[in-house]
Amino acid sequence: MVMIWTGKMMNPNVDKYLVDGCMRCKYGGTPQCKVLNWTEELETLRQIVLETGLTEEIKWGVPVYTNKGKNIVTVNALKGSANIGFYKGAIMKDSHNILEQQGTIQSARIIRFTDTERIKKIKEVLKSYVLEAIAIEEKGKKVPTVKNPEPIPDELLQAFEDDPSFKMAFESLTPGRQRGYIIHFSQPKQASTRKGRIEKHKGQILDGVGLHDKYKKP
Repeated sequence: MVMIWTGKMMNPNVDKYLVDGCMRCKYGGTPQCKVLNWTEELETLRQIVLETGLTEEIKWGVPVYTNKGKNIVTVNALKGSANIGFYKGAIMKDSHNILEQQGTIQSARIIRFTDTERIKKIKEVLKSYVLEAIAIEEKGKKVPTVKNPEPIPDELLQAFEDDPSFKMAFESLTPGRQRGYIIHFSQPKQASTRKGRIEKHKGQILDGVGLHDKYKKP
């Protein structure tokens, strides 16, 4: 393990993430892994976040940076970008108007990057955003949420609790796609059947695909 100047220790599991990816699909550790397309950008974001003094961890297969056990930001990759995500970004000031909402996610916000030069150019802005996010968490501020009009089955709520990245992917879907899945998952009378339906469609939800959209398993 390597020490950086802040005194915070770099987590070897994050080093592994940058080499192998999140390992949530068959492309982990291969040239097709989306993480490997953005290694330089992710490493640059990682160093900026570590300079704020946050603790580096791996949660749900991706780097998460915490303060006193509370999740503050994440650094991860999508197919088209490297990203820094703020768990309570919805209540941040965003004075530079760079935070982006993903689908219908109510709380988190991300900033997408496709080159290291832009990251370096706004390095101090990013650090100020991370420090603001830390302050928000320390003050115990909450993000107001709006309940989904369709009742969510208990089995889906449990799946969200077991895998927060799955919850984030579901909330990134359009409201219509969310509703379609909720209705489909709620229909069976048996809990085991409801669980089976959720598991069957989990992959396409993680890929941002709707229930009736064409989907080819990776």
